[in-house]
Amino acid sequence: MRDIDVSALIDGARFNSFHGRVLLWCALIIIFDGYDLVIYGVVLPSLMQAWNLTALQAGLLGSCALLGMMLGALFFGPLSDRIGRRKTIMTCVILFSGFTVINGFARTPEEFAVCRFLAGLGIGGVMPNVVALMNEYAPKKIRSTLVAIMFSGYSVGGMLSAGLGMVLMPNWGWQSVFFVAVIPLLLLPLLVRQLPESLNFLLRQGEVERAQELLAKAEPDYVPKMHDRLSLAKGQAEKATISQLFQDGRALKTLMLWVAFFCCLLMVYALSSWLPKLMNAAGYGLNSSLAFLLVLNFGAIFGAISGGWLGDRIGLGRVLLAFFATGALSLSLLALKSPLPVLYLLIGVAGACTIGTQILANACTVQFYPAHIRSTGLGWAMGVGRIGAIIGPLLGGALHAAQMPLQASFLAFALPGLVGAAAIMGFLWHRPSQVDTLIEKPLESAAS
Repeated sequence: MRDIDVSALIDGARFNSFHGRVLLWCALIIIFDGYDLVIYGVVLPSLMQAWNLTALQAGLLGSCALLGMMLGALFFGPLSDRIGRRKTIMTCVILFSGFTVINGFARTPEEFAVCRFLAGLGIGGVMPNVVALMNEYAPKKIRSTLVAIMFSGYSVGGMLSAGLGMVLMPNWGWQSVFFVAVIPLLLLPLLVRQLPESLNFLLRQGEVERAQELLAKAEPDYVPKMHDRLSLAKGQAEKATISQLFQDGRALKTLMLWVAFFCCLLMVYALSSWLPKLMNAAGYGLNSSLAFLLVLNFGAIFGAISGGWLGDRIGLGRVLLAFFATGALSLSLLALKSPLPVLYLLIGVAGACTIGTQILANACTVQFYPAHIRSTGLGWAMGVGRIGAIIGPLLGGALHAAQMPLQASFLAFALPGLVGAAAIMGFLWHRPSQVDTLIEKPLESAAS
């Protein structure tokens, strides 16, 4: 009988086609997740005109999906630790894609709000699960990079949403961009076959043979034998509870992560929801305003991938601190009148250091918590962060309704960046435990 350390095998594995497939399908889910979320900022100017919405009504309507996301993250994150990530992910894909398609048939703001809320449940629920799944199978040496690449699909989805909005809306109206969400539903049979279950979950359920098959794919050097005993790191097989997020010296760090998520998501959704409308009100045409949204999400891709690469070398915590500070600075500089090329550059940096920061915060969180509470930890961090996400569109609507100048809006959006930087400083300052050394110092394997 052999004792096999599952975590050690996966940590030391080389990237192969199995990891590539997990990355591909998780990234594809996140692409459409991002598409379905950013779509509101794309259609907002048209909706305000079609339904004669005030700025406050528009902000409230934008927060419906974010309320759903908060509840979805709080519910589906812990649920997956009990029923498995695969079933949870499939359920969430059906929710967010199905109700986004139905959203295109909405005739009133009330119908629109209900569809956005129900789609938000799926959007919020799927994020912590695909991040946790990718993190579980990724080799240790490139873990942060792979999670960042996967989650940059959110920004690809945002760019698709803005780009298709520029093409489809002038000819077929705002409804047309919602119908694109049918694609994940068509791909669902392939997703069911290709997406693996969590090894941690399979071993907790006693499904050793399935776990051996997946482990052999993740690490081809491992040849399964009948009497192998697969072992998890200490504590991984325990039942997940919310109270465990505050045990073993994790209390302060958990709270600091929640504050950072709150601040970051406030900035992300304030910008995503109101950037096109703010720039439109500043005198830019609709297509030009949507182009700013494209630049914002392009910057996020660059920020996520470069930040993940740096995180594997100097630690994700240090990268997060630098990104929060830079994000606050770039948003503050947007308050100044600048030539158009400089404006595009600043918006790109803002995207890298707001949306990109959130992507890296997700990776940081799943590396911080032990595997058996990983989805619960990320789900609660994102759930608490969604309070900031709900406030973001409302803040943008309130500033717009008060006819505040464009510069005041950007300064208001920059302030949470400073608070987020302070929270990450608190996260880094607290004495590290064995479970989070990945976050606070470079990976030893990265130097080899």
